[in-house]
This record gives sequence, structure tokens and C-alpha cells, in this order.
Amino acid sequence: MLSSAGVAAQAARRRTFAVISHPDAGKSTMTEALALHARVIGQAGAVHGKGDRRGVVSDWMAMEQQRGISVTSAALQFSYGDTVINLLDTPGHADFSEDTYRVLTAVDSAVMLLDAAKGLEPQTLKLFEVCRQRRIPVITFINKWDRPGNDALALMDEIEQRIGLKPTPLTWPVGIAGQFKGVIDRREGTFIRMQRSPGGADLAIEEEMSDAEAAEQYGADWETATEELELLAMTGADHDQAAFLSATTTPVLFGAAVANLGVRQLLNILVELAPPPEARPTVAGTDKPVDSAFSGFVFKMQANMNRTHRDQVAFMRVCSGRFERGMIVTHSGTGRPFATKYAQQIFGQGRETIDEAFPGDVVGLVNATALGIGDTLYVSEQVQYPPLPSFPPEHFAVVRTDDTSAFKRFRRGIEQLDGEGVVQVLKSEQRGDLAVLAAVGPMQFEVATYRLETEFGVKVKLDHLPYEIAAITDAAGKEILRTESNVEVMTRVRDGALLAVFPHRWRMRTIAGRHPDLRLDAPMDTGQA
Repeated sequence: MLSSAGVAAQAARRRTFAVISHPDAGKSTMTEALALHARVIGQAGAVHGKGDRRGVVSDWMAMEQQRGISVTSAALQFSYGDTVINLLDTPGHADFSEDTYRVLTAVDSAVMLLDAAKGLEPQTLKLFEVCRQRRIPVITFINKWDRPGNDALALMDEIEQRIGLKPTPLTWPVGIAGQFKGVIDRREGTFIRMQRSPGGADLAIEEEMSDAEAAEQYGADWETATEELELLAMTGADHDQAAFLSATTTPVLFGAAVANLGVRQLLNILVELAPPPEARPTVAGTDKPVDSAFSGFVFKMQANMNRTHRDQVAFMRVCSGRFERGMIVTHSGTGRPFATKYAQQIFGQGRETIDEAFPGDVVGLVNATALGIGDTLYVSEQVQYPPLPSFPPEHFAVVRTDDTSAFKRFRRGIEQLDGEGVVQVLKSEQRGDLAVLAAVGPMQFEVATYRLETEFGVKVKLDHLPYEIAAITDAAGKEILRTESNVEVMTRVRDGALLAVFPHRWRMRTIAGRHPDLRLDAPMDTGQA
């Protein structure tokens, strides 16, 4: 039996973070580059697998490989020196915001990628705001500095002015975007010259140079960089660990993930500065210490990762104590016991059996059909962690199949997609047995129909409905709304909630104005303060 001090020591070795950004900023490429630098893969893949480069390990789903985008979050665990890294790659597209936001509940920090040419984009702004409200420390990596882009100082000003986080660069580029020579380590005062390896799939070629050597070789670029460093020093843009941990400043690094430039520096900074797991708040209002009895919560469900066995995996974040494979834990929602015989460490689509895990680790519980997103598991001391954030659906469609022989598979697939949170499944009295899919964005429908066809062998048709806003109502509200046109009340299968759906906000306000006692509440919790 490991002592509480032993558990605390193991927790201190963990770094659990998410890689987040706007689409196409390079999240999956960065995930691959970090794994390469930790020596857990031999060569870094490319998102589209061009040339001789394979695809990235985090985009394991066939649809992701075909489209070159991430449509589901992925977990990778590996060691870097004495540190255990739990890295979560997330979808960048706004249509998959729910998946990304759930991941943010399971991490202790985040790496935000900014495209050097595009700067702060809409989804980036939203994610920064969520991290700040959840007080998640953010490290910013200015990516694609090997391509033409914005001025470095202008990007720092944009970060501070638009999101209110003070940028504190730890590395600074020599050479403008597109003419990247290397970075100056501001804390060490050293210059590291960087060159892309042939093909870009291997570690970058790095060489430390003296100031005199750099000045002689890079002339005007070196002079510009040193002048910019003086300006940063004058404005007090120096790293302060307490301010970083309180999510009021963001350390900044520069590089190019696809060429593995600046990635080693980022990995070292994560190990050095990112916070280890700490006590987590519970529904009861208390904080659960990392060295107390085991507890954890499920933040993601994923089925058919292994096409041979067609199993279902619950991704659980360990919050406290030592997890041991085979231990009997209690499901907080039902009070029932749950056996953890099949526990695995996740690395993209690959996985292997593990015998133990500690706070910060992500454990895959296989064949966990009794579990759902947001469930808390514990031993000994009862605990319940806060519910996970979810978003109000804005797109609705009836789903059907013409293949009567595939009805059982169709129904099983719909239930599975609902359980994973790929879409929400609703039922409506006026539509009989037909299921209605509800989504934050239309790409969720693409994922749902693709998976029904490829994983269950069922071709489906979607009949889109003319609604774009939903609100929770009650039985009395349902009766009131029967008298109104252009509105429909549906039951959410997952929890039985009644959702009133409207074609637009104006229609909802008009009806609410006629019926002052009508209950119309926000249908979801975004998890924001």
C-alpha cells in the first residue's frame, strides 16, 4: 500500500495538459512533435501523411486522416525524463467545442497555438476565455514562424489587448516570420540556432552560439531581436510563476511544429513551469487532496477504437489516490460497484494494460458500458465532482434508415453516439419513433452519419428541421406550447429533460412574452463562471 506521501510524490511527477487552438493552427502536428522529442515515436508524422511521412498518431480515426482535421480528442501518455506527460489533443473546429471543453476540465494547464500569420482567431479567443474563467494556466506557442507572418511585437500586443493576458516571452525569434534563424532564451541569455532536419520528420538541428557569433552571422536580424528584447524588458514582460499559475500571464515561445523547431524548448518549459495535479473542488464545496483515497471522473467516451473488438472506452482522469487495475470502485451517481479489470494506458489509438495510475493520469476503462460522461468514481470516501460543461444545440435533424434489416444496428449506433456525446438524441411525440439528432455544429452530423455507416454498416438520411435555438421547459410548459405554432417540445433521451425548440430567438421571445409563467431556461451549462 503506497503511503499518502508516495502518492503525492507520484502526482508531483505528472504534467497533464491540453493542446488547443483554432483549426489548422497545428495542434495535431504539435502533439506529434512533442512525442518525437520525448523519444516515444521514431519520426513525426504529418496531418495529411504527405510523401514518406505517415499520419499523426493522435488523428487515428479514418475520417480525420481523410479530411486532415481532428474531429475527436485524443490522449497520449509518455515519459520525458522523470516526468510523466499526459497530453490531450483536441479538435479545433467550433462544431466540436463540447469535446474540447470537456477535455479542459481534465487538465491542469493548456498549450495554446497561434498561427504566426493569422494571430488570434475566433475559436482561439473563445478558448482563451474559457481557460481564464476556469483559471487554467496557458502557455502560448507562436507556431509556423518558418512561414511569412505577423510582427512578433505586434502579436504580443494583440494577445494583451484582445484577451487581457500579459504575454511574457521566454524565447524570442531571431529573424522575421518566414526567415527563422533560431531563438534567444530570455532567461538564460543564450541563442540557439535552429535548422529543419531533412524532410522535417526528425529532431531539428540545434546549435548554441555566442552573441558575437550570432551578431556576425545574422547582422541586422540579430540587432533587431536584441532591440526588441530591450523593449520587452522595459515593459516588464518577464515571467512570474505566481502570475502564470493564477492565469493572468501567459509565457510565450516561438517555433514551427511541422519542422520540430522550438518544440524541445516547449517540452522543457512544460516540465519546469506547468503545474502538477492539485486538490480538485467537489460538488460539496470542498477540495479533494491528491493524496487522499482514490477518485476520478469520466470526461470522454469513445467506442470502436479497436475495430476488431468493437469495445467502448471511458477516459477517466485520476484526481486523487492510487488507482490499481482490478480495484472495485463506487459509481457516485448510482452507488453501485464498478470493476476495473480492463484498465489501459492510451497512446492515440494504441493502448496497453496498466496496473496502476496516479493523480493526473488518464486511464482507459474498457467495456465501461455502465459509465457515462461526467460520472465520478471513488473508493472509501464518497465524492462527486462537478458536472461537465455542455452546449445548447443549434442544429436539428431527423435521422432515418431505409434498410429495415439494419434497424437493430441503427438503434445501437444512435445510442452509442448519444452516450459518447457525438450528438444529442431527442424524441418528439409528433415524430413517433423517429430519433432527432441535435448538434452544436453541422460537422457533428457528418461525423455521426460517417460512423453509423463505417462502424455499424447503416446508411442513414437526415431531414433537417427549421430550428436553431433550444430551451429547457417543464410539463406545464409543454402543455402551454401545444397551443403555439412553429415550436416543438422534445425529450432529451440522455436525461429525460424537456427541450422546447424554436426557429429563432425572436419567436422564443414572442411566445415567452405571451406566457409570463412559461419556463424557458438555458438548456446547457457551458461550465463558465
